[in-house]
Amino acid sequence: MQELSDEELLARYRDQQESLAGAKWLNQLLSRYHARVATWCLRFTGDRESAGDLAQDIFLRVYRNLDSFRGASKFSTWLYTVTRNHCINEMKARASRGNQAAEVLDFDVHDQAAPNALTTLEQREEIEAMRMLMQEVLDDTEQRVMTLHFADEIGLEAVTRLLNLKNPSGARAYVVSAKRKLTSALQRWKTRPGRPQ
Repeated sequence: MQELSDEELLARYRDQQESLAGAKWLNQLLSRYHARVATWCLRFTGDRESAGDLAQDIFLRVYRNLDSFRGASKFSTWLYTVTRNHCINEMKARASRGNQAAEVLDFDVHDQAAPNALTTLEQREEIEAMRMLMQEVLDDTEQRVMTLHFADEIGLEAVTRLLNLKNPSGARAYVVSAKRKLTSALQRWKTRPGRPQ
């Protein structure tokens, strides 16, 4: 038996929306994308529990707004647009609550060998200093691009599409700008008075 396309599943759901059979078609459609949406959310939050909550919110939003999907694009394109927009809105909301840097830039080092407490403490202090430096000198888009590309190891073309960047150079321009800003800020930090050598 050939697998039904997204659009065929959606059509069957709409035809049988009032019955239990309709729910079966919708569940089959959404389950195809659950892992990918959850992974996307994890890249934005850096925390599995928050990502799970965010993915659940997204699927609820998709369910409530299915009538707005008219088929002008593929269902997967529409779903990923809803996902991207919801994740970005959530990150903006977190930023306004003052938690953005801790949530977006999760570069915690997990040293399995754990040589000693002093080394671990020094690593944590360096990571926290880098987080603060990034929050201080990079704008919101630069922080997201750097996190997605370097922490999550997503290619620059994919980052450009994920964040819907419209500039000609895409994510690459944000990486160049962020590196320039961070290099300059790091030089200032290294030469500041009172810093131990």
